[in-house]
Amino acid sequence: MRQVTRAIVLWCPDWPVIATRQRLELPAEVPLALVEKGMVFACSAEARADGVKRGLRVREAQSRCPQLEIVPYDQVLDARAFEPVLTAIEEITPGVQAVRPGTCVLRARGPARYYGGEEAAAAELLRRLEELEGAAGLTLGDVRAGIADGPFAAEQAARSTGADRVRIVPPGGSPAFLAPLPAAQLGLVELTPLLRRLGLRTLGDLARLDRVDVRERFGERGEHAHDLASGMDGAAVVPRVPPKVLDRAIEFEPPLDRVDQVTFAFRATAEQFVAGLTKAGLVCTSLRIEVTDEGGRVSDRTWLHPRLFSASDVVDRVRWQLQGAGSIESGLASPISRVTVVPEAVDDIGHHEDGLWGGGADERIHHGLTRVQGMLGHDAVVTATIGGGRALSDRQVLVPWGDRPVGVARSDRPWPGSLPAPAPSTVFEVPRPVAVLAESGETVEVTDRGDLTAPIASFSPTGTPRDARPVDSWAGPWPVRERWWDATLARAMHRFQLVDADGTAWLLSLTGTAWFAEARYD
Repeated sequence: MRQVTRAIVLWCPDWPVIATRQRLELPAEVPLALVEKGMVFACSAEARADGVKRGLRVREAQSRCPQLEIVPYDQVLDARAFEPVLTAIEEITPGVQAVRPGTCVLRARGPARYYGGEEAAAAELLRRLEELEGAAGLTLGDVRAGIADGPFAAEQAARSTGADRVRIVPPGGSPAFLAPLPAAQLGLVELTPLLRRLGLRTLGDLARLDRVDVRERFGERGEHAHDLASGMDGAAVVPRVPPKVLDRAIEFEPPLDRVDQVTFAFRATAEQFVAGLTKAGLVCTSLRIEVTDEGGRVSDRTWLHPRLFSASDVVDRVRWQLQGAGSIESGLASPISRVTVVPEAVDDIGHHEDGLWGGGADERIHHGLTRVQGMLGHDAVVTATIGGGRALSDRQVLVPWGDRPVGVARSDRPWPGSLPAPAPSTVFEVPRPVAVLAESGETVEVTDRGDLTAPIASFSPTGTPRDARPVDSWAGPWPVRERWWDATLARAMHRFQLVDADGTAWLLSLTGTAWFAEARYD
């Protein structure tokens, strides 16, 4: 007989929507949908009232609810917003396990014995979250609690609570409680349609089958689904290890209204931040800086580092974030009352130690570039990276030193119509006007059917016919048409490769009736 853990599940309905609405300060009455991979991941009650639901494509969701606010789903934001909830629960009872942002599970035995019963334990947990909501200004929504044999049954109990927000399934009653629930509650995308076609529409229908037969037919996933449907969820509740508090903050009273004052006062906090990481055997490669003004408004930004942050690096990021395009002596639009630095990504300190013979050259380069950044600003030193795109100029991306490309097209994606290797060695920042002529001296063009009006006979790199030189060979046209749905960004052209009489190869493009040189093969 498989051992089943008595579990308490706390569930915050629509948690991704709540976290996003609170972070972006969106009005509660605005219908909201979170989108991932072009489909609705979660939506608010206002959006569901107009027919929006999870799994819809964005355009269909907008057709059902024209006033729908579309926001990309941010998994990091979702988990970060749920962290205070887990911390609040751990203050009154240890052993909480995060199932996903918005849902957590605990063993029922400990809280039930301490508070005098399962119902009292659930009531105390809900009361603690209500206190958190009032004290921290958080919005948790209508939190529900479910208690049953096994985490799966307890979560289904939490999702089926009534007005009292707590549902307790008696010990041994999980199979009967789960039996009428639809098989889709298993959350197995691949298996649910097959079960429906076989007539197994409820969990009870699946539980009545022989466990061995289910395993032989559906494999291990089917056997696991049978265990869940039968109320024999053997998943153990594994308490999380509370993360170490590595972030640091400083408050200013009275608030400071100059960049140099804030950065000077923050220096000691930056040293404490780096020292805390070192003591924990870690280094920070990505951090988030939150700046709060005297009106309570918070602005934050995530900063990356090519190696690891030192105390002076942290101070520089605070200064750059505060001054923007101004100078170190410039005033601020609103006085600053608090600055917080939070490590977003950490690594073991042993991975960043110098080798046996040191790492001199790289260290000197990094020190020099960082020094220039400190004097001229974060965007004053940039490095070239390769992005995605069909045009060569689109693939040239300049990124501030220490950052990673964000919001640019990826080079590893397929780009139909892009130029095959090898790439030209000289790419013109602005395409140069040129002339491509036929034997008669007329400009060569491409018809609507993709045919040339005449064979290419000569080429002028300056755009004037008197500088025309004979052409040895050429290839094309290769039509490129992109973003045809956007009138402002639409682009249509024909590409050619051409070798002139001097043996120089060129990459040309024809847009309408105008010829341009994109690059040269040196």
